[in-house]
Amino acid sequence: MKAKKLLSLVLAMAMVFALAACSSNDEQKDADDNKAREEVVVFAAASMTETLNQIKETYEKDHNVTLTFNFDSSGTLKTQIQEGADCDLFISAGQKQMNQLDITADKEVNTEGLDFVASDSRVNLLENKVVLVVPEGNPKGIKGFDDLAAKLADGSVLMAMGNSDVPVGQYTQKILSYYKLDETALANAGTITYGTNVKEVTTQVAEASVDCGVIYCTDAFSASLTVVDSATKEMCGQVIYPAAVLKTAEHADAAQAFLDYLVTDEAMAIFESVGFSPVK
Repeated sequence: MKAKKLLSLVLAMAMVFALAACSSNDEQKDADDNKAREEVVVFAAASMTETLNQIKETYEKDHNVTLTFNFDSSGTLKTQIQEGADCDLFISAGQKQMNQLDITADKEVNTEGLDFVASDSRVNLLENKVVLVVPEGNPKGIKGFDDLAAKLADGSVLMAMGNSDVPVGQYTQKILSYYKLDETALANAGTITYGTNVKEVTTQVAEASVDCGVIYCTDAFSASLTVVDSATKEMCGQVIYPAAVLKTAEHADAAQAFLDYLVTDEAMAIFESVGFSPVK
């Protein structure tokens, strides 16, 4: 009887030690995995919020990397980078903001001689389209950019657009110039409101606080807004999204690997599903 009790005690203790060893091994494995996992900080134009978050889910499953995104207007992101914010990869909604950080760019654009971009990593990643959107029901019956120009001129509509330091705002300024409309005069007349990034403009239209807005087709898709017209190349030029690893990147190799993935067919399929297209 005593022998049986002793045997039971020995077996119980052996099981406890075995479980403890397994637990310790699991904890060590988790610790090793977390230790090896790199964090890649990506600064990206606000219009990429939905697509990059979708890509993140797939990419992190297959790579020992944590992607941390900072979405805002490209102008704001450029300023943050210039002021020393931690960033490994920058994706801009306009060439201007990237050029302002690239020492190889025209000095008339990079007026401060900033040298943040690893130029050999820079690619033209995507193309977007600038579109005119209206709230549900299109209360003012806006038919397109031609009709909008006439209505802005007679003061019968209120349009939302991005600020002058925001790429979508800069594209809108070109459209106004195409129609020979004076932005300052229109703003003073109360026919224009502004947003600090494309998401703010999108929200103003979605909430029907304005009669229309100029945004990207990808944001119109994500917000299920009605598009009544698309701007032509003659009206505002091509909408190109450049991307580059930064010279100040703490995880440059991992950032380059993610950028390489973004140009694959798998990632491009996600971009194209909301209206982006490869640069031609």
